[in-house]
Amino acid sequence: MTSEFDPQTAAWAKSTHSGPEGGECVEWVPAHASLTGMVPVRDSKRPSGPVLMVSAPAFAGLVTLARTAEL
Repeated sequence: MTSEFDPQTAAWAKSTHSGPEGGECVEWVPAHASLTGMVPVRDSKRPSGPVLMVSAPAFAGLVTLARTAEL
């Protein structure tokens, strides 16, 4: 398996806490994160928009913040 990343063919995932209307959701690619330690993140409302690549620890921090903070 290669570490090349293609956002068009990647298997994007989003939180099971996301409602059907979407709204304020981000998506990520678990397989790429497991393979490389870098987590692709994008806005679920703009699937063809930009992709932010963050380290696994940074993504974990983002998830913790989203779970615990009043945003």
